[in-house]
Amino acid sequence: MEYSTLKIDLDADRIATVSIDVPGRSMNVWNGALIDEFGHWVERFIADPEVRGAVIVSGKPNAFHTGADIDLLLEGNEGHADPLDQVIARLSASLRALESGGRPAADLLRGKSAAKPVAVAIEGLALGGGLELALACHYRVAADGRGVALGLPEVQLGLLPGAGGLQRVLRLSGLKVAADLCLDGRQVSAQQALKYGLVNEVVPAEAARAAAQRWVKANTQAVQPWDRAGYEIPGGAGPFDSRAVLFFTAENAKRQSGGNQHQPAVRAILSCLYQGMILPLDGALAFDAKSFKSLMRTAVPRNMIGTLFVGRKRLRSGVPPADGAPRQAIRTVGVVGAGLMGSGIALVSAMSGMNVMLLDREQALAERGKDGIVQRVAERVKRGALEPTALDVVNSRIAPISDLAKLGDADLVIEAVYEDSNIKAQVIRDIHPHLRPDAIFPSNTSTLPIRQLAAHTARPERFLGLHFFSPVDRMSLVEVIPGAADTDVVAAALDYVGRIKKTPIIVSDVRGFYTNRIMPVYLAEAMRMVSEGVNPALIENAALQFGMPIGPLALIDETALTLNYQLMETTRRDLGDAYVPLGHEAMLEKMVRELGRQGRRGGGGFYEYPEKAAKRIWPALREHFPWMPTQPSVEDVESRLVYSQLLPALRCLAEGIVRDVESADLAAILGWGFPAWTGGPITHIRTWAGSSSRLKRIA
Repeated sequence: MEYSTLKIDLDADRIATVSIDVPGRSMNVWNGALIDEFGHWVERFIADPEVRGAVIVSGKPNAFHTGADIDLLLEGNEGHADPLDQVIARLSASLRALESGGRPAADLLRGKSAAKPVAVAIEGLALGGGLELALACHYRVAADGRGVALGLPEVQLGLLPGAGGLQRVLRLSGLKVAADLCLDGRQVSAQQALKYGLVNEVVPAEAARAAAQRWVKANTQAVQPWDRAGYEIPGGAGPFDSRAVLFFTAENAKRQSGGNQHQPAVRAILSCLYQGMILPLDGALAFDAKSFKSLMRTAVPRNMIGTLFVGRKRLRSGVPPADGAPRQAIRTVGVVGAGLMGSGIALVSAMSGMNVMLLDREQALAERGKDGIVQRVAERVKRGALEPTALDVVNSRIAPISDLAKLGDADLVIEAVYEDSNIKAQVIRDIHPHLRPDAIFPSNTSTLPIRQLAAHTARPERFLGLHFFSPVDRMSLVEVIPGAADTDVVAAALDYVGRIKKTPIIVSDVRGFYTNRIMPVYLAEAMRMVSEGVNPALIENAALQFGMPIGPLALIDETALTLNYQLMETTRRDLGDAYVPLGHEAMLEKMVRELGRQGRRGGGGFYEYPEKAAKRIWPALREHFPWMPTQPSVEDVESRLVYSQLLPALRCLAEGIVRDVESADLAAILGWGFPAWTGGPITHIRTWAGSSSRLKRIA
């Protein structure tokens, strides 16, 4: 049989090298063709006496295998192919046959038979179904390098590993590691994988295939550890194992407190891990398959796939220039303002290959900004998150300056000074005379209308808004506000956003744009409830229960009460009689002006922050805002917090402030942490209304 996704080479020792190379894809993924062809090859491999072993490798230069094809997930959901659970079940059966040689588990346990030896060389990413394939091999060799990572991220799709990965990690690494990998979807390096027992050997990149080949040549047959008599899960197992009981009690409490009760995959994974400690592998795989099928009946996977993968892919593709002309290349970036935001923009620009001029009003301030960047990068290098060369990059590419005239060398100059319309107007007037006529001039503003700011430059067609989120190096969203900018300017700005690996959302030029027309309403609702006498702990826990990453009062503290107060005052001043109160104004003014509560960096706000203890709600808060004798239910508080986000988001979509559902949903998830399990606020509304039963309607 001729394969389109596999290349098979048989050497003189009768060892097959199986190279996976899915055509038309930059990385290998499990699509229908690969699943069918791999299953066919496994059958031939088991039956062919001329082949005595196999080494599985990737035909791609940058990854081993990254799991299920998103198109396969969509087709499975839409009914255009076999149901997805059946497709994944076929893959799981093929992997089980590969490791068992097609023999019954009872024969393996009795030592009556064994399988042909199979090794794998992991020379890049091995994620999801790719790691599941590797775990079904008898010997796993990982290349040592920063481009190698292993993980089971299915929970980020609202699913669980469907082809046995969960059960094999449990049996190789024990309960704690399996729970951490499957519940968090995090990735581990080759060295971490070796420590956990997920791989057998870590070698230099160029030696991985040879090491795998060497092991197969040295072994005539193989049996997986869990198919041997007397095998025990590392760390203990069984329904009455005290460590397991304690773990599940603590783990379940932790997960539930973070809003994961809305994420059925978390509960399903916990159940599969528990059953895996009791059942033999084949029984545990059957339980996994049943759980996977149940998850596919819920709305969560559809919502998460539609927004986080389909929607993000479309938005990151950008838009072509109207006249088909090449977009303006951005080689040198000027950043005006060396504070937290400006330094973050400078960092991501430099790390993406651009030269950066970091400007502040005094040379010492600009140099302090660069020093902060270097310190942040050094800390990440020390943690192993960045290569040591990253320090050379920021040192060589970021130049601190205080002379505005030097900005004439920049292709793009980003104004990133304090969020005050008067200050920004003056800075824009100061900068503009020094820019080249073809320079692109964005303002990093979170609320101020772009056309209002563009009035202070002689070339409004070259001026637009780029709203970055803090911290810039970790937050992936950028709101792009075209204002009166030419199409080619917007296209070049979108290219720049893509180059720094951010997701752009194009929004209308209105005060607050999209995200900051919603966040103030949400935070104001939390403050209103405090002023009404709702227990602050109830408010925070209701938000966490829904799945928000941080309680609203803690978020206000982190961003600073003083900043929230100043933004409120600026909006009042700029809008005048058009200002619409949100009901929190008196409380915010009392907290800042009367009580001197500034937020975390100012010593405390809604919380207090003891030096040697965890933060806690400020005890005196109850004195100034007494609690109601009868508190509302957590469900009622959660509803108020959720509706305060849903309704403004829907209004923004209806008014065209945000262009489409994908933009509205993705900006909410990436911008302020709206729970990913919902698919975003609009998809969440559609799910409630029963109109999001098919991905096509949101993709």
